[in-house]
Amino acid sequence: MATLSVSLDRSGRISLSAQIYASIRSAIESGQLAAGARLPSWLDLAAQLGVARGTVRAAYERLIDEQYAIGLGAAGTRVAERPLRAPPAWTPEASPLPELFFDFSAAPLVFQMGVPSQDSFPFKLWSRVQARAARRAAAASVGYPDPRGEPDLRQEIAAYVGVSRGLRCSPSQVFVTAGFSGALNLAIRALRLEGKGAWMEDPGFPLTRTALGLAGMTVAPVPVDSGGLDVGAGIRISPEAALAVVTPGQQAPLGMTMSLSRRLALLEWAKHSGGWVVEDDYLGQLQLKGRAAPALASLDNEGRVLHIGTFSKTISPALRLGFLVVPPDLAGHFGDVAASLAPAPAVPVQHAVTEFMHEGHYLRHLRRMKRLYTTRQEALVRALKAHATETLRLQATAGTAVVIALPDSVSDIDIAMRARSYALAPVPLSPWYVTGPARQGLMLSVTNVNEGTLAADCSRLQELIHQRR
Repeated sequence: MATLSVSLDRSGRISLSAQIYASIRSAIESGQLAAGARLPSWLDLAAQLGVARGTVRAAYERLIDEQYAIGLGAAGTRVAERPLRAPPAWTPEASPLPELFFDFSAAPLVFQMGVPSQDSFPFKLWSRVQARAARRAAAASVGYPDPRGEPDLRQEIAAYVGVSRGLRCSPSQVFVTAGFSGALNLAIRALRLEGKGAWMEDPGFPLTRTALGLAGMTVAPVPVDSGGLDVGAGIRISPEAALAVVTPGQQAPLGMTMSLSRRLALLEWAKHSGGWVVEDDYLGQLQLKGRAAPALASLDNEGRVLHIGTFSKTISPALRLGFLVVPPDLAGHFGDVAASLAPAPAVPVQHAVTEFMHEGHYLRHLRRMKRLYTTRQEALVRALKAHATETLRLQATAGTAVVIALPDSVSDIDIAMRARSYALAPVPLSPWYVTGPARQGLMLSVTNVNEGTLAADCSRLQELIHQRR
């Protein structure tokens, strides 16, 4: 009979039965109790530990249920035959896609792209909205939520894109997703695009390029110019492509708006080739100069454009909340795919965004952010011009960022990495290019700059660049 050493904490919150179970299980997994070893009877172990027989019995029954032991009636309870499990080797985790992401969940740094302003977000209001949304979700009937997204939120999104992006659609065409990535994944799966060819802007967002590649698609980099994606070049480079992913509102990363002639040419290509267009509307109406152009999908009469939006740049990337607007004929099929493979995110988050939009807070917040970001962008441009040299040249304003050009002899990736030690997070431009000589440059977001320290931040950046010449 096996000898057991079981210690009990009678003042702890864990039940005595659970402690006995855990102690015996640990001995079995470590090999201290060999296969076939007979465990003490309930009565003997209960007397040894000073507990009730029912307490030991409950522990033994759980071990038997989980196949750690076998109950043999009068022959007692014995350890089951099972392979010994080596303790898992632990190594520090590396961040996924380290060339694109650094410290997750950390406070944003100066010049960091893709995050909204931290110092101007209405946290108190948002906290109240979230608390009400959590209570509403907790009091709701127990059941499976709509995988397409909560109906109220889909209705708010349909109204929002109709007013702000000129895109008329019904709530049935709107799908709530886990951010941009979730929307792109849903589109690729529902349209069965795995293994096919795709056009992508060059330069273009590296994460999108990676996502298309992971989906088994062959990505063809298509050059952009002042009019946006060169559709003619795309046809020459990859005539068999089934998808084009574009940022027509504000090209990422260079910031130009796709011209009307290019938009019409892209729609004509999709119509005649049977291809699809994914419109990445990553900044929505957050156009700092003039009025945002209507969405590309607003011109689509053939049902070939899928429109993706996100709340990451306007509320918070922590929400992991985006949306996909599909042509009406595809709504039923996309609903089936969403229900099976890509259901909408947690309901409390959806309730919070719904209220934020319905009460008018969202549009008011966007108007405030446009004014704030415009002021900060102008201040950054002035600071850069004051420090402009042959090694640091202002190239363009793009969305909520400013792009600076660097000499070819300087590595923008190296500069970006070194800048982090000074709490600066510029984004290198060269990884956004695929073909030709990668242009060396830095993208500087204005969302979290401090006007009082801008001169010093630009001076530090210039110093880093000068050191690496």
